[in-house]
Amino acid sequence: MRRVAITGVGAISAIGRNAAEFAASLRQGRSGIGPIESADSSQLRFRNGAEVRGYCHQPYFDDRRADFMDRFAQFAVIAAREAVADAGVVWTPELRETAAIVTGSCVGGQSTEDIGFHEVYKLGHNRVHPLTIPKTMANAGASHISMEFGITGPSFTISTACASAGHAIGQAFWMLRTGAAELAITGGSEAPFSFGILKAWEAMRVVSPDTCRPFSKDRRGMILGEGAAMFVLEPLEAARARGARVHAEIVGLGMSSDACHITQPSPDGAARALRAVLRDAGLAPEQIGYINAHGTATPANDPAEAAAIRCVFGAHAGRLPVSSTKSMHGHALGAAAALECLAAVTALRDGVLPPTANFSEFDPDCDLDVIPNQAREAQVEYALSNSFAFGGLNAVLALRRA
Repeated sequence: MRRVAITGVGAISAIGRNAAEFAASLRQGRSGIGPIESADSSQLRFRNGAEVRGYCHQPYFDDRRADFMDRFAQFAVIAAREAVADAGVVWTPELRETAAIVTGSCVGGQSTEDIGFHEVYKLGHNRVHPLTIPKTMANAGASHISMEFGITGPSFTISTACASAGHAIGQAFWMLRTGAAELAITGGSEAPFSFGILKAWEAMRVVSPDTCRPFSKDRRGMILGEGAAMFVLEPLEAARARGARVHAEIVGLGMSSDACHITQPSPDGAARALRAVLRDAGLAPEQIGYINAHGTATPANDPAEAAAIRCVFGAHAGRLPVSSTKSMHGHALGAAAALECLAAVTALRDGVLPPTANFSEFDPDCDLDVIPNQAREAQVEYALSNSFAFGGLNAVLALRRA
């Protein structure tokens, strides 16, 4: 079994247009949450989101190419370009055939779909944009990445709600580890700020009317986010042979299904995924030095996740730093696990654990060291990144400092 290195990282999010800006915002505890600008929120019960503010396609794509791509697919390519450049990949015909692309997206091209519905149902038009289908499909990000770099190896998208990118990164990791691919571009992208999808989230009554306060007793719900994070993975031996910088290693993937409820989280299901990742990585609970939590700031999720961590880590849970970076970049749905994996990677690489921002009040039901409001310097060897999705689909990634 081969060891797997992360040699390239890229991101675009509410807290940074690239991976360096993203990392700097995490260190500063700077939140990207603010009034929604890219969609009409006047008829919503909530008005805030974590958007890529002022985004325009023109610095990244010409008009003709942008016309083929929904915002979420544009984000995917932007982050992949940065990751590939960061890794210093030199493409050869053989590498293009043996490279894989595995992405995650939960809702795909919602903006395009919303425009089409508006045209048909509200304006009464008899046709929609001819590219509506290829722009809305969830695999569009992966397809455009493959065309961007001429990659002809396996390329696919996983859609498992808020665990989509976690499952995608984990599958890419397993492909590299077993020799099914020689390089992988993996991560997730999402752009859910369209009126229809916002109304759907409003109906669930899980979105906060103000901000995101994970693990805080006065939390009032999640805040939607958008963006993408992408990684270049390759065998550690190959990365070392070509002198590539290694940001971190991926050492394990744990997955489980709650088989319980379509929206309510199960501590038992989350605990199974945590135990599974420790088995896959060959780690003892005491070796984990940081967890990037799923931490949605909903009344149900945070106590369930805290209970799962307490169950698996026992006494070590009291010494284990746990933070939710959704408090800064929002809940980016299918891209959430990718952004949070990047947060864990930068924590290991830079020796700075990101905080849980906006924290104001201790909750005895979330009795963990949640790194409130201020980043913390710490040299950590192993970290986990948790993703616990609607539908009870769970994915946890284990990372090791390079």
